Amino acid sequence: METVKIKNQYWDIAADIHFPPGFDAKKKYPAIISAHPIGSCKEQTSGNVYGEALAKEGFVVLAFDASFQGASGGEPRYIEDPTLRVEDFRAVADYLVTLDYVDEDRIGVLGICGGGGYSINAAMTERRIKAVGTVTGVNYGRLMREGFSGYDPVGALEAMAKQRTAEARGAKLRVDDLLPSSPEEAKKRGLTEIDVFEATEYYRTPRGRKPHGANRSLFSHQGAAVGWDAFHLAEVLLTQPLMVVVGDKVGAFGAYRDGCEIIGRARSQKKELVVVEGWSHYDLYDKPEPVSKALARLIPFYKENL
Repeated sequence: METVKIKNQYWDIAADIHFPPGFDAKKKYPAIISAHPIGSCKEQTSGNVYGEALAKEGFVVLAFDASFQGASGGEPRYIEDPTLRVEDFRAVADYLVTLDYVDEDRIGVLGICGGGGYSINAAMTERRIKAVGTVTGVNYGRLMREGFSGYDPVGALEAMAKQRTAEARGAKLRVDDLLPSSPEEAKKRGLTEIDVFEATEYYRTPRGRKPHGANRSLFSHQGAAVGWDAFHLAEVLLTQPLMVVVGDKVGAFGAYRDGCEIIGRARSQKKELVVVEGWSHYDLYDKPEPVSKALARLIPFYKENL
């Protein structure tokens, strides 16, 4: 593995490149861009689980930290702006096509959770992406208009506007912690809905905790996400082969619902919804059995289409 920095506007994106066994820089390899979930980082599921597994199958996999998050640059920190997140994919594609060992005609993308929605949206207008895979992918804009705004998107936007005005006048930045501090705290607060609780179990315990997996968001800059739709124009612009992997234990973050929607809407001639039965959103992050079932479908998908 190699850690690199990729220029994106006025800051750098931090990324890990995972290489296949017996890597030879004189050869040409298919490449996969691996995108992490909301509030996550490249050292979690996108890199150390799916990235490593796909590299072992012969792909060069680049797992990156979103701008303003993780080890990537950008100020202020913890911005979760879909437009900027999608732009990251273009910068990463720019970098990949400069590498002599990457076949520019065989670049794919894999997105997990919110990274899945971003991957789908990026692929619509970034035609260097030739195949799209998602694991428990979520349309972050839809989620912001619903559960993440308490089903009051206009009220949330008004609060964001007031906070942004206060910060422009010198107030302290409001950075929200998106999860309880521990599973025990989640239970104490009655936050036992499957996705919320299992997110806490993943990010707030040694199971998945990493220094850069902060799960924090700058409240005053969330407005762009409320008005964004990961699937906008999919009927017209999403033409690449598409594989969407979801678990059938349905939770509040809505990956199952979003997966069904994008499969229905995508213009892609080759598209498939893979339902991993008996497993949940966060099981698909790192648990060996559901991950192996997801990879059993994703690996041949990428090999066929890249």
